[in-house]
Amino acid sequence: MTTTYQSIITSLANGGSITATEQIQSLWSGYGEIVRIHLKGGLHNSVILKHIRLPQSADHPRGWNSRLSHQRKLKSYQVETYWYQHYAKRCNQHCPVPESLSVSESHHETYLLLTDLSVAGFSDIKSSASLQDVHACLSWLAHFHATFLQQPSEGLWDCGTYWHLGTRPEELAALADQRLKQAAPLIDHALKQCHYQTLVHGDAKLANFCFTPTNSGTAASPVAAVDFQYIGAGCGMKDVAYFIGSCLNDNECEKLETPLLNHYFQTLKTAVSEQHPQVSTVQLEQEWRSLFDVAWADFHRFLKGWSPDHWKLNSYSERLTQRVIERLLPHPS
Repeated sequence: MTTTYQSIITSLANGGSITATEQIQSLWSGYGEIVRIHLKGGLHNSVILKHIRLPQSADHPRGWNSRLSHQRKLKSYQVETYWYQHYAKRCNQHCPVPESLSVSESHHETYLLLTDLSVAGFSDIKSSASLQDVHACLSWLAHFHATFLQQPSEGLWDCGTYWHLGTRPEELAALADQRLKQAAPLIDHALKQCHYQTLVHGDAKLANFCFTPTNSGTAASPVAAVDFQYIGAGCGMKDVAYFIGSCLNDNECEKLETPLLNHYFQTLKTAVSEQHPQVSTVQLEQEWRSLFDVAWADFHRFLKGWSPDHWKLNSYSERLTQRVIERLLPHPS
């Protein structure tokens, strides 16, 4: 941390001082780190610093180290910084996110200083989810999607999610499933052309949600979300399908698909009715529900090209994808 940025942090603390720092995690492929900074004598007891620095050489855990991959990561951090500066403040108590305190950028480094969600009561990170946890995250997504429904995505990704087809030509080229490869642009088109668009988180996995401790009663929402590198325009089902797949196995996905979608849409329709009374929630649900398997197949396409042995490539995922392919492609002669 540079002396200049230390002074920025301490100025936010109204003359207070940094008492300790702790690394929360390293950023993907060696692009920096996330650090909690403890402060004394100021406005904040602790803050979160996301320090992005360009690596001398990328170290991707699965070997995807191309120039395209590097440029995609660079843009993702620019998008996230813009999101926190210009959009995050619009999130209400039902879909809380960190607040941006300061941004400092140079040619090779970016310092993004955020409020610490643990101070606001969101102190738990979970590696597995109960049904109550899944409901809480789906409710967060529903309120988030309602908040940004039919809103422009200026400064963000034109098409949200990190697996978007237009940014993943290498993974598509590596895809061995020829029918899925043939269907990929049709799947992408179906999601892009849907009438009701919103902002999608773009990486809404369980690890990117912070929970309040049981019965803490510290916030209107029991969860908050972090990591907005791939936020952009899209169908809300992209987040929903990806999230469900991030925390449930194939049997659970099969069993809980309908009740989980019912929970999400019930919450979404209530929030949309309050924030956008001119929108037909019936039409919105009809369109998005019909695209759930399409959104699932979209991520399945990426995963089969990126990591063909990934644990998420289960029988449920394959069945949904084959159903979409049958719908979109003519039968081979």
